[in-house]
Amino acid sequence: MPDVDLYQAHQFDLPFEVHGDPMASGPLLFNSPHSGADYPAAFVAASRLDPLSLRRSEDMYVDDLFAPVTGLGLVMLRAHFPRAFLDVNREPFELDPSMFAGDLPDYANIRSLRVTAGLGTIAKIVSDGAEIYQKPLEVAEVLARIHALYHPYHDKLGQLLRLLHRRHGFAVLVDCHSMPSLPLRDLHRRADIVIGDRFGTSCTAMVSDVVEQSLTDAGYKVARNRPFAGGFITEHYGQPKQGLQAIQIEINRALYMDERTYQLHRGFMLLQEDMMRMAGALAEAVAQSPLTVSPWANSTPNGRLAAE
Repeated sequence: MPDVDLYQAHQFDLPFEVHGDPMASGPLLFNSPHSGADYPAAFVAASRLDPLSLRRSEDMYVDDLFAPVTGLGLVMLRAHFPRAFLDVNREPFELDPSMFAGDLPDYANIRSLRVTAGLGTIAKIVSDGAEIYQKPLEVAEVLARIHALYHPYHDKLGQLLRLLHRRHGFAVLVDCHSMPSLPLRDLHRRADIVIGDRFGTSCTAMVSDVVEQSLTDAGYKVARNRPFAGGFITEHYGQPKQGLQAIQIEINRALYMDERTYQLHRGFMLLQEDMMRMAGALAEAVAQSPLTVSPWANSTPNGRLAAE
């Protein structure tokens, strides 16, 4: 087990938190893994980027957008540590060996497309391609970071999903993200919202259809699976045959914020209202057509999720 004191993971007084009461909630769980904005001083000092530039990969304000779901009797999990520090929407050890002073463990996945793109569990770059670190990182330091943050986050996510599944016979995970309005190499503005269901494998069609219809009715240009079909969380936890639905939502940042100044604009409140209507529509739809299947304990060997 890595020595967590090798890295300042303990600087996070509250690395993530749960909003709402899962013992009294509906079967939907909203997750905001990339909106954390608590940047450790040592991390900023080790970066070649200034604090504002480090935030380019952050899904700014997405946790605030979805926070009112608790008023609908639903639950939300939100990270406070930043994506640039550690990305829980990856396999636990998607690591680029060129970033480290020393050899990675044999179980590290060094060849994934996300690693190649510089966006592994420990990112090499922020979203615009700028490199984060001034010098190579110590392997033990990074393993401690993963041990202290990645595993506890997924433990909590899995715990919440199991609880909802046991209470309702099924659970629906809504993984919430944002995207730049313009891709790096494309002058054409993206859709307003991209929903990802791993091309129909992470949730039933009804879940995707309800989300898409609600947002389309609200006037948004909605795309499905392109260019974002869903990351590790959607792919890994989406097991519809076992009563676990997972869908990803990517929101165009221009809808609610100034991407240059990072300031919210008046579109935020309207977007938030529309997201709450979508959440309510999805909660109502699954209540009318419950996605109940066999008990959770029969879904995987030993009744455990593979990420645990």
